[in-house]
Amino acid sequence: MVAFTGDGWETWDVERRPVAPTGMPVLVDSDLCFEDAPGRPRASVAMNRWLRELPSSGATSPATWLRYGRILRDWARFLTEHGIGVFDNRERLRTGLSGYAAYRAVGPVKARFEATTWNQHVSVLASFYRWATAEGYAASEPFSYGVALNSYADKLLLRQKNSATRRVPKPHVSIKYLAVDFADLLIRGLAGLDRDGGPSKFRGHHLARNGAVGRLALSTGLRAAEFSSLLVWEIPALPQRPQRFPIPFPVPAGVTKGTKFRTTWIEYDALVEVHRYIELDRAVNVEGSLWKPVHSEPLMVTEPDHRGGRVNGTRVAWASLRPVERRRLVAPGGGSCLLSVCSDGRPFTAWSTVFARTADRIRQQWEPRFPHVSPHRLRHTFAMKTMERLVGGYYAQLAQAVKDTNADNALAFYLSKADPMMVLRDLLGHSSVLTTEKYLRRLDTTRIFRESYAAAGSHHGLIADSAADEAASEFAEEAD
Repeated sequence: MVAFTGDGWETWDVERRPVAPTGMPVLVDSDLCFEDAPGRPRASVAMNRWLRELPSSGATSPATWLRYGRILRDWARFLTEHGIGVFDNRERLRTGLSGYAAYRAVGPVKARFEATTWNQHVSVLASFYRWATAEGYAASEPFSYGVALNSYADKLLLRQKNSATRRVPKPHVSIKYLAVDFADLLIRGLAGLDRDGGPSKFRGHHLARNGAVGRLALSTGLRAAEFSSLLVWEIPALPQRPQRFPIPFPVPAGVTKGTKFRTTWIEYDALVEVHRYIELDRAVNVEGSLWKPVHSEPLMVTEPDHRGGRVNGTRVAWASLRPVERRRLVAPGGGSCLLSVCSDGRPFTAWSTVFARTADRIRQQWEPRFPHVSPHRLRHTFAMKTMERLVGGYYAQLAQAVKDTNADNALAFYLSKADPMMVLRDLLGHSSVLTTEKYLRRLDTTRIFRESYAAAGSHHGLIADSAADEAASEFAEEAD
């Protein structure tokens, strides 16, 4: 498998530049042939066509193309080694699938897949065979299907279930979030502070950057690919006065999942820390930097503002730039245009490593129970904290205060009118409330409603302590 690039196409024996995008995987047999004879294309032709059509099927990320290409390659390679064709008859394909499933489950250690990885491969291969059957390349596919019933809220959904998938642990067992005290520990660890938030003897690198971006991730719920690709000019301006309401934070379409623009928010204190990092540590790192991208052409920026700038002389909107292009941007004064930079001004995106090492240090020095932390765990933490405040009425109380003072705040009006689930849907960038509900089921939402119910009842004198205890026992029984 190779990744396509159109560089130097003028020297090829073609009339026009190929339409295939840069980074598109191309599968080639070991003899470099695509036909067994004129008019008899090999399976690789169909596989490459399916890969080329991924962008028009909603898969616009080059990383997704490469992942799907590797899945097809490994499947085709296994079949070929056992004398089975990619578009063989159903009986032989079923035999190949059975052998492949065993190979990935109990074969050599390096070849084994976890259940979630195997299920992803099955999903991709099933999509490919459905397409190949519809296009006339394949007469059959190796998969069999049953019917599963899913329920969300008051809706019942029937869906096909691929019999080749493996069972996985209950989602709420595998996805976690950070409790408030652990989230505070993480931020202090990232910033190089001690357990209580005071000065520490730890002398790590880029502590201001790590602390600021860590707080940004916790406060906005951005995915790692999103906050890693933010440009310094896309950070919202700091309000003139401190405020209790969160500040709207536009997320550019070019870096979001599915390239869907959305607006999340950030707390005032977190935004203050980000601006402090930009004005002090980051400014020192990029000033006079000679950094240029090594393996691709630099994109030189001039006349930047919060909406866009000139890139190699052409006016471009930041929202249209994808992460791979953003990493090539060179600022007018030198250095990368990304929010997060290294000491020499080059872009920094290795946040998984930063969070993992900080979590290891917290376990060793402060709290042995501290969990492993990935960037996405911060997104889960944001979702839980936001849902707690929405259900508990925190934002509703702020909205009422704004209304009582006749202040003009569109966000306050939105929070006072919208359902909590719809607010969280918009902040996380989900396409449907059902997606948000399914997402929350993987977290401890029962606790949120239990505590909110007890707090509200006690505050208004509607339930006694004994009643609250009884309600808690009901939730406990449900959890069992």
